[in-house]
Amino acid sequence: MAKPLIVDIPHDLGRDEARRRIETGVEQGRALLAKSGISIENLTWTGDRLDFAISAMKQNMNGQIDVGQESVRVECHLPLLLALFADKVKRMVGKEGNLLLTKK
Repeated sequence: MAKPLIVDIPHDLGRDEARRRIETGVEQGRALLAKSGISIENLTWTGDRLDFAISAMKQNMNGQIDVGQESVRVECHLPLLLALFADKVKRMVGKEGNLLLTKK
């Protein structure tokens, strides 16, 4: 199994506001991802941790988002085929995460 893809995104919003933005962003992103053939199969909050499962290119991946007071940590477990795109996925998650957690 490939090593997990991990992205740490710093923020100065506090835990509650960061979580609120992630909740809103995930729901908005769900429709956009569906247009690209990516479906979110599962979203489950447990405290400040969001567990998710995504299906893309007939491949399934899972991961979690941990919301902290000063940073958000995204960890994904990519199957072999999607692991080929790990660098691109990491850049995209970092960019979109920063936009989500910094825009006013």
